[in-house]
Amino acid sequence: MPGARGMSRPERQQTRRGDPGTSGAPGGWNDRRVAAASPTPRGVIATDGIRLATYEWGDPDAPPVLAVHGFASSAIVNWFDTGWARDLDRAGMRIVALDQRGHGASDKPHRAEAYSMTQLVTDVLTVLDTYMLDEAAYLGYSLGGRVGWQACLDLPHRIPRAVLGGVPDGQPLTRFDTDAARAYLDDGTPVGDRLTNAYVTMADRIPGNDLVALVALVEGMKNDAVQPDPADPPRQPLLLATGTEDPIIERSRALADAAPLGAFVPIPARNHFTAPVSHHFRRDGIAFLAASGARGPA
Repeated sequence: MPGARGMSRPERQQTRRGDPGTSGAPGGWNDRRVAAASPTPRGVIATDGIRLATYEWGDPDAPPVLAVHGFASSAIVNWFDTGWARDLDRAGMRIVALDQRGHGASDKPHRAEAYSMTQLVTDVLTVLDTYMLDEAAYLGYSLGGRVGWQACLDLPHRIPRAVLGGVPDGQPLTRFDTDAARAYLDDGTPVGDRLTNAYVTMADRIPGNDLVALVALVEGMKNDAVQPDPADPPRQPLLLATGTEDPIIERSRALADAAPLGAFVPIPARNHFTAPVSHHFRRDGIAFLAASGARGPA
């Protein structure tokens, strides 16, 4: 099984299924496998009682950036391990990062109804309020980018500009085969669909992931009609970026073209899974966030 070599059967089962939010569970508050040398998470309580893990780096008086990771990843994997937090700090910005529900050290409910775009955007607002941030620039990738697109629409006075990586229009998870993923979880049946297998393999390789929760997230998002729409773009300055080897690149470019203050940069020689570690993406994204002190026009 990809990502499980060298693990005992019980450990593989824990990595697959986890626990929906207890402190000693894989991916919970005390699970140092999430990031061996990472900062300790600060807990934030969502409006529905879910515990969200957040992290902070940089000068607390610097312009803030809220960083939100992609599907099956985490704040540590997406932004700390890749050098984003370090380079944002060097550029004079404060970083507040969120483990989205179902990910990292946050609670991992197994109910599809716990995952909707409205709830994920509300989680963003809860983090901004908890940290007492009147506004913050936004940095998101993949699922975090989709949440960012909607957050820019719903919270225009709180998010003055945003970098959104790996975001297509419409619903990108329609091809995810939840039945095949559940069969894999139940008895190890190989996943035939290439897209589903790629996501499952990636998720299984990250310690602490709870694949049952991630499948529930996919089901919840599939049932949600709120998706990026070029006919209704945010009005803030946006930078969209997508890997040149990612099949969604032209749809991402179309979203940027539709936004009144949108711009697009390709991430050279990267696909959807390798783009976050690109130094090109990091350089261009940080330059955009640093413009006007990470604030949009008055």
